Amino acid sequence: MHPHRGIETVTYILKGSVAHRDSIGNEGTISVGDVQWMTSGRGIMHEEMPQVSPGGMDGFQLWVNLPARDKMTKPRYQDVRADRIPQFTSDDGALIKIIAGQIGTVSGPVTEIAAEPTYMDVTVPPNSSFRQPVAKGHNSFAYVFQGTGNFGGFNKTEAVTVQSPSLVILSDGDLLNVYTDKDPVRFLLVSGKPLNEPVARYGPFVMNTKQEIEQALDDLRRGTFVRED
Repeated sequence: MHPHRGIETVTYILKGSVAHRDSIGNEGTISVGDVQWMTSGRGIMHEEMPQVSPGGMDGFQLWVNLPARDKMTKPRYQDVRADRIPQFTSDDGALIKIIAGQIGTVSGPVTEIAAEPTYMDVTVPPNSSFRQPVAKGHNSFAYVFQGTGNFGGFNKTEAVTVQSPSLVILSDGDLLNVYTDKDPVRFLLVSGKPLNEPVARYGPFVMNTKQEIEQALDDLRRGTFVRED
């Protein structure tokens, strides 16, 4: 068991499984295609234990910073099973899973998040393309973890070729274009609203000031880190 305060953790499983339990009474196992979105708020203790399997384990965990007004909110846990995550094929042939955010009238199941995130798992087949609006002013990136794709530009000749594994930091804009040649590409598309607030980080705590970090450590030592109310 270990503590978190001031952030949200987002775990997405591609292969294998992870057992979870925490100080607010949640317990279970997430496996292929499942998502665990945990809001630590003012303080939570939890553990994540990868389960041994012959095929090994693959997945991602992102930390999402909370704005100052929400850092001491009541912890929350969202366990999103794979069958609740919308998956569809676009007109251009891309396979898209929407964890958070929206394409057309299709929305991801994770909502009510302060950063207004987009979180999508996108596979673009060979000799195809993918086009997705990104909220202007949001920070965004694509993490390419399979294959090769051409990112950006108004056509393939203007795009930048990216091979996996690579992190593509996207500039501010309102549209992402991705093109493929003979190889497919699979990537996470993630964006969120910048908070423009000071960041103080120490291990599993992300707060706004050094004093708030010291308070978290003091609460942990005194046994007052997790509150029942």
